[in-house]
Amino acid sequence: MKVVFVSNYINHHQIPFCNAMAKFLEGGFTFLQTEPMEEERVRMGWNREDRPSYVKCWYEEPEICERLLMDCDAALFGGTEEESYIQGRLRAGKLVIRVSERLYRTGQWKAVSPRGLKKKYRDHTRYRNSPVYLLCNGAYVPSDFHIIRAYPGKMYCFGYFPETRRYDETELFAGKGFHTEEGTVPYLLWAARMIDLKHPELALATAASLQERGLPFHLEMIGDGQLRNRMEEQCRRRGLEGQVCFSGFLRPEQVRKRMEQADIFLCTSDRREGWGAVANEAMNSGCALIADHMIGAIPYLVHHGVNGYVYRDGHPCELYAYAAKLVSNPQLCRQLGENAIHTITSVWNAESTAEKLVDLICRLLRGEAVSEAVSPEICFGGIPAPCAPAPVLGERKAARIMKRLGKDGGK
Repeated sequence: MKVVFVSNYINHHQIPFCNAMAKFLEGGFTFLQTEPMEEERVRMGWNREDRPSYVKCWYEEPEICERLLMDCDAALFGGTEEESYIQGRLRAGKLVIRVSERLYRTGQWKAVSPRGLKKKYRDHTRYRNSPVYLLCNGAYVPSDFHIIRAYPGKMYCFGYFPETRRYDETELFAGKGFHTEEGTVPYLLWAARMIDLKHPELALATAASLQERGLPFHLEMIGDGQLRNRMEEQCRRRGLEGQVCFSGFLRPEQVRKRMEQADIFLCTSDRREGWGAVANEAMNSGCALIADHMIGAIPYLVHHGVNGYVYRDGHPCELYAYAAKLVSNPQLCRQLGENAIHTITSVWNAESTAEKLVDLICRLLRGEAVSEAVSPEICFGGIPAPCAPAPVLGERKAARIMKRLGKDGGK
């Protein structure tokens, strides 16, 4: 089997999955890069010499890339707005699998735009009866595409797959916690750019709530951005300097090391976070995750109360309460962390996803195209698998599920 993935350029979130596809297909996988790497990424160390062998660049070898795209069994297409690359394949009626994040991450009310709907029809809706399918990079993607009546019964769970590490769990958990002269205290971690959609102020508010409850803890905030000065000022004003530290920008390997030491990871982004790969990494590192329910990855990754906690967007008191619950109960914190590791190592990782995707492609090539309807109740209350039929999780439905789970107090 030959599979081609067309995208603007390969990045660190895609490489583990692409490596797994290349290994599984034994030379039958090619990544077609359509644009040169941004200068900022080149400065960060992404050089031409670092390209995996399966990467070919359209702007260097256009004829070869076009032939590879037309001759493959399945073409994955995502990460670029330029539709011309796949027009020939679409006209020929050959299998195309789009890979997409949300259409309306800032609000589904934007679906009323006539201009936007015209483009969505041209790119998506008119192919509802063609061999064109959708891998959904986030749990709210199916709802967005359902609004425009695209891909009925042809949408599948997907996401991003950072490096999965296999740990000696006894050793990993023995090294967790923040060590002080008085002893070890629960170690909370927040890591992101300090910008509006990431809501670093919620991490500080969580620290203030724990302090008011008289609970011992340490919070480290990793990242830089336009809100950093404001956050440091809030920290001083609330008298949290002894329990909160700001580490600025750290390299990915350094962040991962902190995750391996942390007990709890706070994921406070809002609905504009299409996926949120930091959640995968924190869970893989054995952190007990507490996350906003509108982050794209969370309904797929987190079984509320089993491998993490989910708080309702706009209800920060739930975030504070879950943090206090975990800080007060180290055994529960470890149990959630252990279950989180299992979720990533057994379900949501690049290797198992590559195998599942190849199986899905085989079924699609045989004409087994339409998937059975899946209840959105599996989100937050279970763990949908990659490449499984994607439930249409509307935003109102998600809020109702989370309200009920909140009343139940998790598990």
